[in-house]
Amino acid sequence: MSEKPISPLRHRMIEDMSVRKFGGKTQHDYIRHIESFAKFLGRSPDTATGEDLRRYQVHQTAAGVQPPSVNSSAVALRFLFTVTLGRATSRRSSRACIIRAGCRAC
Repeated sequence: MSEKPISPLRHRMIEDMSVRKFGGKTQHDYIRHIESFAKFLGRSPDTATGEDLRRYQVHQTAAGVQPPSVNSSAVALRFLFTVTLGRATSRRSSRACIIRAGCRAC
């Protein structure tokens, strides 16, 4: 039985998480969140814009996804964009996303 090949982006993200000693469950959850985002987009997540991220969070909320799951998804996406893809994100926009998701800690 052959293993399903993985995309270079997924491979790089897994390497980035492994270097940072993320646990297996955390890695699995992050990948699951990124897969869900990619399915929503209909294309590779590395092509996403800030507006795509906002639309995804609106979609999650409308679908009844609970705030802890929305927050977990936001953290996984932040890791993808800041660490794996090396994109800068504004602190304000990432905080706004979490506040909209219902986080009371911000």
